[in-house]
Amino acid sequence: MSLKALKGLSHENDISTIHRIGSEKKEGEVPKRSPFDLIFSQIQRKKSDKGKSDIFQVKRFFKVFDKDATKTENGKNEQASNNKPVPGDYGNYTKGNEETSPAKEEDELDSDTSGWLKVKQFMEKFGKKAEIQFINLNNCGMTATGIKELGSLLPFLQDAEEIDLSWNELVGGSMMLLTPHICHVSRLRVLSLSNCGLTADDAGALGEALQHIPNLQVLDLSWNNNLGGALSRLTQHFSSNCELKSLNLTECSLKAEDGDLLAQAFSKISRMEVLELSENKELGSAMKNLIEELKNCSCLCVLKLRSTGLRQDSLSYLSSAFQYWPYLRKLDLSCNKATGGGFCEAAARLTAFKQLELLDIHQCCLSRDDVTTLTQVIPLLSNLQTLDISSNKSIGLSPEHLFSRLRFLPKLKFVNISNCALMKESFAGLAEASHYLMDLQMLDLSWNKCVGGNLKLLSETLKSATALQSLLLSSCNLVTQDLAVLASAAQNGHLERLEQLDIAYNNTVLDEGWSLFFESVSDLKNIVELDISLRPASSRECGPWFIHLMSNLIKLPKLKELGMQRWALSAAEHQQLSRIQTESNINIHYD
Repeated sequence: MSLKALKGLSHENDISTIHRIGSEKKEGEVPKRSPFDLIFSQIQRKKSDKGKSDIFQVKRFFKVFDKDATKTENGKNEQASNNKPVPGDYGNYTKGNEETSPAKEEDELDSDTSGWLKVKQFMEKFGKKAEIQFINLNNCGMTATGIKELGSLLPFLQDAEEIDLSWNELVGGSMMLLTPHICHVSRLRVLSLSNCGLTADDAGALGEALQHIPNLQVLDLSWNNNLGGALSRLTQHFSSNCELKSLNLTECSLKAEDGDLLAQAFSKISRMEVLELSENKELGSAMKNLIEELKNCSCLCVLKLRSTGLRQDSLSYLSSAFQYWPYLRKLDLSCNKATGGGFCEAAARLTAFKQLELLDIHQCCLSRDDVTTLTQVIPLLSNLQTLDISSNKSIGLSPEHLFSRLRFLPKLKFVNISNCALMKESFAGLAEASHYLMDLQMLDLSWNKCVGGNLKLLSETLKSATALQSLLLSSCNLVTQDLAVLASAAQNGHLERLEQLDIAYNNTVLDEGWSLFFESVSDLKNIVELDISLRPASSRECGPWFIHLMSNLIKLPKLKELGMQRWALSAAEHQQLSRIQTESNINIHYD
């Protein structure tokens, strides 16, 4: 074979060619080689070795930036202290007395790179981006097949700290395809599986997997209705040194026996900070045991027990434990109608929460005595930011003193007093106190008929509450003068930051009022949602104001939702709305 032919071969072809040439020789015959052949073969070998080294260096360079740019120094120091290779450091290292060869490292890099490519391709199938620390497959229509494939890819996602598979209802019954591989993501801190159709077997599989993710801090299993009666298959695996800080079991059809077993688990998760058990109506009968064990969780910050079947006696047990949770910031006891009349004692004990930011007791059938006690306590909750006492009719029947106390809550941002049967006196007290709420962002007065004709009492509030973003006045019997107040506030720049305005179900407004409002609606530069719908079972033709509406809609660059239901539109008006909807990308709701 000629020297020129040999020069054209790659390193691999060179080796195969040498074997072929050797086979053509007689057995035992040593081929003759000139000195030039020896020198040339050495040159070829050096070039090949250098090429492999260059490829390895390039792979190492890009490997570092592709997979380890987001890793923390803590992770590096932790592995370095264990005399293990630091992720991203692909140079030679010593493990015991053994030195890893570059060839072995190259194989590992090739395998790792191939695995990461598979991860990227898998995520792209669901329209998601592959990330090192966050596996986000929320609402992707995943099935058991996807879960199985994800499990096979976990070895290449060892730095994952959060997995979100929520709102994939078809993955129920397939967790056992994932959990055997969960040992590869031992750094996992957040696991979200809400509304995944989880079964009792899934709960058992997750429970057994807990030992492999000792750093888990957040577990969200909400809206999995099949967990009722099977929660023990999960909780029995909680270890005594459990790091869990947040547990969400909202609307899981939990039964009383689940509550008793959950109570036993609280003794192992004393670091609990967030507990959400809302919409489990049968838990009320187990509340005594739950609260008794929950006393051990002194770091509790958020407790949500909306619609859990609380009664006056269980509310009493609950309030007796308030002193054990000095850091509580959010308390939701709403939609527990049987607690009405039992808030006298509970309200008095709210003073234990020096840092309370949210109090939600809407739809609790508060009695007049409850409201009286609450009136005395409200001024002491100086850190309160959100107050929801809506759908408690007795509030409107009580003296206005409750609302006058709101002036002592300078941090108040969200106030919901909808459907409270307010009288003019109590509304006047609220209007006066709201002057002092400089940080007010949301005010909901819907379904209080006394607001109609009296919105002018809020004029000063609309001037001072420069941070107001949401104003809800649905079904308030508004009249033309009330819309004139809104128009004036908009023209004077007092509603500059308003994003949501709900003035629906106010059939009492005449065409003149709508015209006044829509002539100034262009001043609501940040409005995103606007609702002027009429009441159900009613219908009314649009008046001259429709022209003002059409001319000003294009001047609202951020408007995304416009409610106009039950307004009877002519063919021409319908055509205009359709054009605006298409050109301005506004979602218009009309019949």
